[in-house]
Parts: sequence; C-alpha cells; structure tokens
Amino acid sequence: MPHHATGPFEVKLTPLDPAFKAEDNSIARYSLDKQYHGALEAASKGEMLSAMGTIKGSGGYVAIERVTGTLDGRSGTFILQHNGTMQNGVYHLNVIVVPDSGTAQLTGLQGSMEIIIKDGKHSYDFTYFFADSK
Repeated sequence: MPHHATGPFEVKLTPLDPAFKAEDNSIARYSLDKQYHGALEAASKGEMLSAMGTIKGSGGYVAIERVTGTLDGRSGTFILQHNGTMQNGVYHLNVIVVPDSGTAQLTGLQGSMEIIIKDGKHSYDFTYFFADSK
C-alpha cells in the first residue's frame, strides 16, 4: 500500500570541474547538499550533471543523491536517481528510489518523488512503499 511523505527542503548546489570542458560551457557538474524536513527528516549528498539547450529555458539534468535520515520514523539510507528536462521553462522530472538501495529500517524501500518549486522554495511529495524482503 503506497504512503505519502511531504515537506520542504533546502538545496545547495556547488559547481565542480566537469570531466571535460567545451567552449560553450554547455555541460556543468555540481555537488548537491540537501536538507529534507517533514515526514522525511534527512540530509543528502550527491552529484548532478546538467546541460543547457540552445534556447533559453531548455536543458536537462541527471543526478544521484544518497539520503540519510528517517522516513516516517524509520531510519536508514537510500539512493535517489534524477532525470529531468526543461523545455521553454516547463519541467519534466522523474525522481525514483534506486532499486535495492534502502538500508536498515528502509530496506525494501521503493517509490518516486515529485519535486515542487514554487515562489523560489522547494518541497517534495514522496510516494513510497516497502517491498517484501527476500
């Protein structure tokens, strides 16, 4: 049975040197540092790669972040995988729990997270469930 966890989060992006450099700087690399609040009380660290399109407001990104904390009172870690695009300022995001990445009380965690950006503030809506452990 699916559960929902919601709340705000803060994110800090720090530029990193990309693996290769192009004259147009079309690919960028960042470290992620997040603090989740609400039903998910956690910190995460990760990395993001982004690319901008030739038209303003268009681009894409991929990211991986390791989340450590509690989810509705259960503690452990899990990995989130991001895949997102933006076209003419409209976002299309897919953020999922990496299969079998949950540890401790979060073993078997599966789900997806919606990221909401409104008035410059970030929040999440996390739909999740626990698969039977084998």
